[in-house]
Amino acid sequence: MRGYFTADEVRAAEAELFGRVSDGVPMRRAAFGLATVVAAELRERTGGVAGRAVTLLVGSGDNGGDALWAGSMLRRRGVAVSAVLLSPERAHMRGLAALRRAGGRVRDDLGEPDLVVDGIVGISGRGPLRPRAAELVAAVRVPIVAADLPSGVDPDTGAVDGPAVRAEVTVTFGAYKPVHALAAPWCGRIELVPIGLRLTDPNLAALEPASIGEQWPIPGPHDDKYTQGVTGIWAGSASYPGAAVLCTGGAVAATSGMVRYAGTGADEVLSHFPEVIAAQSVSKSGRVQAWVFGPGAGTDNAARERLSEILSTGLPVVVDADGLTLLAAEPSLVADRRAPTILTPHAGEFARLTGHEPGPDRVEAVRKLAEDWRVTVLLKGRATLVATPGHPVLVNEAGGSWAATAGAGDVLSGIIGALLAAGRDPAWSAASAARIHSLAANLAAHATPGPGAPISATPLLQHIRPAIQTLRALADLA
Repeated sequence: MRGYFTADEVRAAEAELFGRVSDGVPMRRAAFGLATVVAAELRERTGGVAGRAVTLLVGSGDNGGDALWAGSMLRRRGVAVSAVLLSPERAHMRGLAALRRAGGRVRDDLGEPDLVVDGIVGISGRGPLRPRAAELVAAVRVPIVAADLPSGVDPDTGAVDGPAVRAEVTVTFGAYKPVHALAAPWCGRIELVPIGLRLTDPNLAALEPASIGEQWPIPGPHDDKYTQGVTGIWAGSASYPGAAVLCTGGAVAATSGMVRYAGTGADEVLSHFPEVIAAQSVSKSGRVQAWVFGPGAGTDNAARERLSEILSTGLPVVVDADGLTLLAAEPSLVADRRAPTILTPHAGEFARLTGHEPGPDRVEAVRKLAEDWRVTVLLKGRATLVATPGHPVLVNEAGGSWAATAGAGDVLSGIIGALLAAGRDPAWSAASAARIHSLAANLAAHATPGPGAPISATPLLQHIRPAIQTLRALADLA
């Protein structure tokens, strides 16, 4: 897993590092990595390094020091380096001296750079950019490389409350921070520079794509349709028959051994997926290993009774959409469950469940809901979060918002249900399904006429198996 570490966790690791190495070594390591990335960007964007121009936006403290030292290294490679000091009296003196010795200069304006380095604030920074910094950043018309994180973006929550840097590349020192997953659009491409930190187990992590591919359930030589997992789906209604099709299709495409559908949308489901076994009730559905309830299922008394019946089976259950509305009105339905239960809210459904919006600290919000309800919670978003009591929160940064389309959540719940039916851990099932779902959305978007064209849920569904094959290919290469 890739771990993401809070500002406090990184500071503690840095304090330990400072006791092991000579003074200044960690900053020199960070600066060398930053200078290397900046040089590569110059070469890629302008065709060379020597003779190019870079402007450093330098705040106080170590983050500004990283930028100044990197500037001195770039200057020795023939780059014209200028520094704008936002707090001259608090600038990192040794870094500034190194820059001047190398021939760099201090100026009051941006000049005409080929690239700008953001060294305004680091992991101790909170809140938006101050007026002078905001004015400078707003005037930048070239790519920005951020040192450690984009200034103005909260390092622990990714929240943006005002003016902030939007970087093309972020060079993080020693460890990934939550901001790099939670505010990826502000960070751009992220490059990690090791500086020797010894880190504890993370409280926020992401599953590696290759590991998902390696562990994705596929039939073995002794498997049959039952041993691969049988997924039960209760979804759709006369008003929303498409929800039944999309949710059931998600389970089918995720390679469930068998999918049993119960509900009023059987004709529509079977017209799309004749391999599905359909029934009119939960009791007549036959044996399943996990249930999915909710997409388009309704919120009337009959729907409530079906949800209660499914939750009483003692099987793993995914609750989505209308099912979440029912649980918001009656949380006791899941209060005493011992079998795995996964809730999959978007922000509005989260507010119905808890009485408040997730707020800027989405990690803490989803963790608290999971602990309070003793369930696994998947909070949807570009950075989808999965919380299970007693475990690290898992994050999936989608790399885009192509899955933000009607019906996409129905597909996701079907994928999760298939993984639960195959016997996978609920946290792994939810996080892995989110990764496959986001990859399928990206594949679908780039398969339509015009790269990155908007998609609907149907082509997303059609790209689930190619997404699985992609991650399995990564596993084979690992």
